[in-house]
Amino acid sequence: MIGNLGKETIITIGVSACLLGEKVRYDGGHKGDRYITDTLGRYCQLVPVCPEVELGMGAPREAVRLEGMPDAPRMVGIESGTDWTTRMNRFSRKHVSQFKPLLLAGYILKEGSPSCGLKRVPVFRGRGKSWRNGRGLYAAALLERYPLLPVEEESRLCDIRVRENFIVRIFACSRLQQLLRHFSLNRLIRFHTAHKYLLQAHSPGHYKILEQLVSGAKSYRPATLRQQYSSIFMEALRYKTTISKNIRVLRAILRELRSYLSAAEKEDISRVIEDYRRQLVPLVVPIALLRHRVNIHKIDGLCDQVYLDPPPAELMLRNYA
Repeated sequence: MIGNLGKETIITIGVSACLLGEKVRYDGGHKGDRYITDTLGRYCQLVPVCPEVELGMGAPREAVRLEGMPDAPRMVGIESGTDWTTRMNRFSRKHVSQFKPLLLAGYILKEGSPSCGLKRVPVFRGRGKSWRNGRGLYAAALLERYPLLPVEEESRLCDIRVRENFIVRIFACSRLQQLLRHFSLNRLIRFHTAHKYLLQAHSPGHYKILEQLVSGAKSYRPATLRQQYSSIFMEALRYKTTISKNIRVLRAILRELRSYLSAAEKEDISRVIEDYRRQLVPLVVPIALLRHRVNIHKIDGLCDQVYLDPPPAELMLRNYA
């Protein structure tokens, strides 16, 4: 089943080393995050990276900050004024280029770090004033090299919706990587079909574009098809699901099931979908009901839907959220 990754598949995620409890911060401490180590670490391979230590800055070390303009900041020692910009940029570009292709499925970065911060990193411009829209030098190199990669800061994972979206994206990215490793038109069609309702729950507009792309796949060179499908697929999943989008998907699945259900079963499922709309029950309840009926009747086109049957590890991590 496409939705199940299998025991041999390892979801690999890069993580700022301080978040894993490694004492690599400028003060010799760490910022260990129990959700990442104790929960995410049970299901994913976590690869620690501290750009500042790996560059040779040591720990403990002089604290650094970003200075100048947000679009081209310099990394400077706060006390000494030592400029690390060129060395950090060179290291970052080289380091991210060494990630094994089609392996890394996501990245978690340290908030506010002049090397790893993803958003809102202070960029100082003299007399204590600062911009609040900077990005760490390593984070910038990572996103430039891998624009489709699911990347989040640890603090944002405290938001349940952000966390769930990140989990969905890293598992979807891993499944996409499996497709790309053994790419063929038939495999693409099966993959796209299995993700139909997941895509519609995130971005119906992107799903329509992908549907057109797959329908006209024979007119594209394989390399172009791979690149365009991958880009649009991962872009679609950046959009978070909403109750209204989930309702549309749940009702669409119910319509496909109608000829297999009794009037009482239809009424029962419709009632539970309405309870979800009113936020009386979580999404897992109507999904479980629909999945049960799909499994009983073995309905083509629904049995392999990732939306109804995500991999066990993904489901566990989303339930933690």
